[in-house]
Amino acid sequence: MSNIRHALNIKREDDFAQWYQTVISEAELAEESGVRGCMVIKPWGYGIWERIQRLLDDRIKAAGHENVYFPIFIPLSNFEREADHVDGFAKEMAVVTHHRLIADGEGGLKPDPEAKLEEPLIVRPTSETIFGDAMARWIQSWRDLPLLTNQWANVVRWEMRTRMFLRTSEFLWQEGHTAHATDAEAKEHTLTMLEVYRACAEEDLALPVIAGEKPENERFPGAVETWSIEAMMQDGKALQAGTSHYLGTNFSEAAGIKFQDREGGEKFCHTTSWGVSTRMIGGVIMTHGDDDGLRVPPRIAPYQVVILPMLRDKPEDDALLEYCEVLRAKLAGQQTLGEPVRVLLDKKPGKAAAKRWDWVRKGAPIIIEVGGRDMDNGVVSLIRRDQLWNMESGKANFQTPSRDEAGETIPAMLGEIQQAIFDEAAARRDANIVRDIDTMDGLRAYYAEGQKAPGWVEVQWSKPTGPALEKVVEQLKELKLTVRNVPMDRPDADGTCIFTGEPAVERIYVAKAY
Repeated sequence: MSNIRHALNIKREDDFAQWYQTVISEAELAEESGVRGCMVIKPWGYGIWERIQRLLDDRIKAAGHENVYFPIFIPLSNFEREADHVDGFAKEMAVVTHHRLIADGEGGLKPDPEAKLEEPLIVRPTSETIFGDAMARWIQSWRDLPLLTNQWANVVRWEMRTRMFLRTSEFLWQEGHTAHATDAEAKEHTLTMLEVYRACAEEDLALPVIAGEKPENERFPGAVETWSIEAMMQDGKALQAGTSHYLGTNFSEAAGIKFQDREGGEKFCHTTSWGVSTRMIGGVIMTHGDDDGLRVPPRIAPYQVVILPMLRDKPEDDALLEYCEVLRAKLAGQQTLGEPVRVLLDKKPGKAAAKRWDWVRKGAPIIIEVGGRDMDNGVVSLIRRDQLWNMESGKANFQTPSRDEAGETIPAMLGEIQQAIFDEAAARRDANIVRDIDTMDGLRAYYAEGQKAPGWVEVQWSKPTGPALEKVVEQLKELKLTVRNVPMDRPDADGTCIFTGEPAVERIYVAKAY
């Protein structure tokens, strides 16, 4: 492998953080906007988000939800009704206080003192409170329940340390909000949406995740229970890829979301909220990227196949384009992974090799080069992005099927790529979860300074609360660790909690995290 010349000028093992930024740049996913913490999402990056949005929206609607849209501005008084909620977001809120600017006399602008708002408006950090106002109007009786809504929107949380896609001051997401007659129904729906997220992550993004409940200190502000899907990145850190919250009656009591039950009594609704964001793209980069750039799972690739005719600005280009168009049309008329194949015939001018490496860095699942000699021989030159290199020769791993064979086999090949990159990520994750550490000294040693890609540790957990939990959190802070979630599918606890020394009641993951 030492003789392979990769497409990026930095390797993951040398500087993972810089490698991540380089992939975003070289794959043309996004760029800085000029506003701190905000990004411009470029066509390839936004195309990936559109695919995620489309696939997840189908799953959300299949679970019975309808899409709505609410304003980006929320009155401050809405947040003041829910003390726990506002405390959780207070330091991240952007506030609008004026509605007009005037000249400052020095060639600039300033807020007009005469245009001060009667009540400050919060730029949406999340929408529980404003959805609550609507639910209080829309729900009158048990016949109106359950109310199942979802919103695709942008939100603003004024982050101090930002990183594109992972943590930005403005990001895109969906947020679901539902109201139910009983706690049992609301809790069931919380887990239904957690499963929707798990399925989307694993089946669409090829992102292996572990679903489970977050500990008390990691709950969403105002929630009774918070559940998450957690993914392991290639550097061993955890990424919270999605959350689903059971809110009890906390928000309904604050907003007056009541209903008349079948017996004529009045009750508060039990509500849920849940969301995933453009941070999922960051997870795809850090899970599937390599030293040549991004590798996009076929399910979410804007183009699954890119055909690159080797144009020479000569009369014979027309015949070559016609040869490539036959393949494009054949592929576009077939299905893969339940949808028509998305294929691009890239006619843009440029050297063939340069165009090929542009698409390698972007991570198109299958890249096909076609030159005059290929056309004469009735073949194409094909690269699978997940099998880019021939490890023996150190050269690009071209296949040369006939055009007809390529047209027949590529749809199934895309399904193979989707499964292969999931299996690769799942195997890496499972190999980097340690389950035999049962002391704090062992935990410290495992996460010793300088150790690369340490992965996660599953430990016995006594489910401490209050001051005991605060002490555990401080212990973990010293090691730059967090508790992630209690996995749903692990064996019961059978030992002692390494943090408290008390009998364990469950198992939990500990990790460094984004």
